[in-house]
Amino acid sequence: MPSGLNTRYIAHRFLREHVQPGAFCIDATAGRGRDTLLLCQLVGKEGTVLSFDIQQEAVESTRKLLEENGVSDIAQILLESHSHMDLYAEPETADCIVFNFGWLPGGDHGLHTETDTSLEAVQKGLRLLKPGGIMCLCLYYGRETGFEEKDAVLNFLETVDSSMYTVIVSQFVNRPHCPPIAAFILRDGEA
Repeated sequence: MPSGLNTRYIAHRFLREHVQPGAFCIDATAGRGRDTLLLCQLVGKEGTVLSFDIQQEAVESTRKLLEENGVSDIAQILLESHSHMDLYAEPETADCIVFNFGWLPGGDHGLHTETDTSLEAVQKGLRLLKPGGIMCLCLYYGRETGFEEKDAVLNFLETVDSSMYTVIVSQFVNRPHCPPIAAFILRDGEA
């Protein structure tokens, strides 16, 4: 096990094991662009990535990171709420959808994802996943933000139709200070 094992490492390992060249992926919360970059690298020139964020700073940061890594032509970066992703993709077309709930790393903690739009986005995302598709959700919470959203998302995940989806929640139970929680959803069926 690598030193510094963290939620991002676990999430990225899951993505590397499941996302194939040519895939269609959605980064529902672009943030600083690290997930969008990884998805672009995994899908390659034959694939497509849609990346959403409501903060101009996040869109610009993501765009810059993709340009620096020579993959900016693979992704479309949208200044748009993740709760509107269904306006940009058809049902059962996404191979992978990634969420990071919380605040922009290094940004204002007063600006963060909100429970109502996050739940709406996850529900829409489930409809966008194709059979065999995956969803990766990382829940960042702490200080004065994110507890309601974390609880609501985890409670919702318990209600996801088990005949269509497998849901796995991974959390660090022996780490202090509200460690992030990773959740993984696999839509049953062949891609």
